[in-house]
This record gives sequence, structure tokens and C-alpha cells, in this order.
Amino acid sequence: MHLFKDVLNIIFPKVCCSCDRGLTKNESLICFHCRSELPKTNVSDAYDNELVNKFLGKLEINFGLAYLYFLKSGITQKLLHQLKYNNVPEIGELLGKWLGADMNMHQLTGNIDLIVPVPLHPKKQRKRGYNQSHHFAMGISEITDIPIDFQSLKRILYNKSQTHKTKEQRWKSVEHAFHISNDELIKNKNVLLVDDVITTGATLEACGHQILKCGAKGLSIATIAIAK
Repeated sequence: MHLFKDVLNIIFPKVCCSCDRGLTKNESLICFHCRSELPKTNVSDAYDNELVNKFLGKLEINFGLAYLYFLKSGITQKLLHQLKYNNVPEIGELLGKWLGADMNMHQLTGNIDLIVPVPLHPKKQRKRGYNQSHHFAMGISEITDIPIDFQSLKRILYNKSQTHKTKEQRWKSVEHAFHISNDELIKNKNVLLVDDVITTGATLEACGHQILKCGAKGLSIATIAIAK
């Protein structure tokens, strides 16, 4: 079996999703060099950081985390492009595992009962084949042992890309886009809401209001990246 895998690696060499260098046996998806160059945020500042500040006066959250900073043409952008558009959902799981390990290290998981990923509209999910936030949630869950609720939070309105919209336009397009289908799974739970990247925060704000409205005990937020 090992010989067969070695032959496959020679014919179809595995390369880093960031720099395209060949991966060694001990590397997976992202080479050690690129991992060392990741623009990581300071997870220990979970209660006072750029992400938390985006929701001040808009949405009450316990803490907020982004694992990486997002810079144009940087490593994070390359990884998110592979995750969302090149059919490599495993990147989301790997980054989720790394963030989950940091959360354990800084004792940020004890009060979290449930992980809820931001949903895609069914039409967009069918087109992409998966929800990248689901895979990020799966990685966090694997390391922290916190269960995931994939079903309760639904996206009921289909919106086109929000990339070129203003902050106000983004909010209007998502304000009524989400719905909780099963209040009982959320009620009295401390929820960790997760997404891939946060820019204005409009999507997470809309989802967070729905979660709190149906009786969640508390809300925290984690994303792969935050725009800098």
C-alpha cells in the first residue's frame, strides 16, 4: 500500500495549495513554509479585536475570532480561492482544526454548546457542491468535540455576489435572508457561529440576530479570515 501511494505521488505529485511546491510525506495541503508565513491574528485577544468591534452596538456577542488576516494577493486569499472555487473543501477542515487547537489552548471552548455554520442558499450550494463554512465547522468540531448543527439555520433568499456592494447594500440584501427552522435546537444554547471570511459583517449580523431571537443563551463568532 505504501509503495502504491509513493508511485501515485510520483505520477500525480501533491502540491501546496498556496505556493504549488511539492508536499513532503509529513505535509498536508499547506507546506510547512507557508504555514509559518500565515498572517495569523492573536486568538488570545478574543474579547477585544477588530472582529468584535465590528458588532459593537449592532449584535451582542461573547467573543469573536478570526484565524487569519485577509490581504489581497496574500496567502489567505490564495487558500480561500482554493477552498471556495477550486473544489478543495479540505482546506476549510484543516484551518478549522488549527483554529480549534488554538481555541483549546486559550480555553475558549468551555462555554460553547453548539457550532452553527453560515448556510449557503441551496441553489448556490448545489452549484458549488459543498458549503465551505460547513467544512470549517467540521475542523473546529473535530478538535474541540463541540457538536455541529447543520440544519437549523437556513438561507431562504438567494443573493448574487456581494463583493462590490457597499456596506448598506450588503445589509439590505441579507437582512431577511436567514431563518431558523428549529428553535428547540438553538434555545438556551451558547452558539459559535462560523463563516469563511468577514468584511462588513452584514451576513454574520443577520444570522446572529436570528439565532438570538429564537432564544440562544449566548453567541460567539469565528471565521477563517478577516479583511484587513
